[in-house]
Amino acid sequence: MFRNQDSSANNQVLRPGIFFDRDGVLNVDSEYLFEIDKFVWTDGAIEAVKAVNDAGYFAFVVTNQSGVARGFYEETDVHVLHDWMASQLALRGARIDAFEYCPFHPHGVIERYRCASARRKPQPGMILDLLNRFPVDAARSFVVGDKPSDMDAAHAAGLSGHLFQGGNLRDFITPLLANE
Repeated sequence: MFRNQDSSANNQVLRPGIFFDRDGVLNVDSEYLFEIDKFVWTDGAIEAVKAVNDAGYFAFVVTNQSGVARGFYEETDVHVLHDWMASQLALRGARIDAFEYCPFHPHGVIERYRCASARRKPQPGMILDLLNRFPVDAARSFVVGDKPSDMDAAHAAGLSGHLFQGGNLRDFITPLLANE
């Protein structure tokens, strides 16, 4: 499932993109996060997204949200949180070009979400969908995640992956942008 912030990207020059995992990268990972009042940005996360924007890259979020399949929250809760994140970023002059999430899980308790999905990381479906919808220069793009499944999804999509293990996200991203 996806939420586009700007789908007018057709017919533009190819630009690199950064595919951020959400929980553990942009925000502190608290299991099955969907409540705004429990959301905590990772140190330097907003500044990292702004640096990506300022460098001319697309900024995307690709996040597994099995809490939907597990019955912990609804898809509307995911949309509300992502809309709130977008508004908080906008206050600082930053933006996410599209939020992608996968609500499916093969062991979900909600039947309509109980399935294997090519969109669920480590599968590359969310990334491939974004590559197809936006004029992304894949050769200069990469994934930033905190789990091996993020790296596996990156490689399956033909992108490089960078494992974020905490600290300041802006400090982590800045040298990666300079290398491109």
